[in-house]
Amino acid sequence: MWFIVDPRSSIPIYLQLVNGVKEAVARGVLVAGEKMPSVRELATQITINPNTIAKAYQELEREGIIETFRGRGTFVTQKKKEVNREDGKRILKMLMRNILIEAYHFQFDSEETVGLFQEVVRAWEKEQV
Repeated sequence: MWFIVDPRSSIPIYLQLVNGVKEAVARGVLVAGEKMPSVRELATQITINPNTIAKAYQELEREGIIETFRGRGTFVTQKKKEVNREDGKRILKMLMRNILIEAYHFQFDSEETVGLFQEVVRAWEKEQV
């Protein structure tokens, strides 16, 4: 399976699914045009309520990651969604700010936080190969 669902996590299960699919696409595990399991199939595979899967699929479709064709199924989007880089920059800054807040509460200074981010980037790049 291309993602892990942890029912004990504080992150809602549907968001874990959304994040798992987005990561699988970013890593090339799921590729454009690839057919996704149906809501029922995935619910059976990972024993999660079908409504939770449907909610995740709706969010992924809204974000342009997947698309559903009536009678054919759900697929990873072929065409890249037009992105507004300024919106993307704004959202990334907000996420980074949240990371800085968490780092503060874990008593990491900015140098340690940047070093940790660089470590994660290097690990991500190694996994891409």
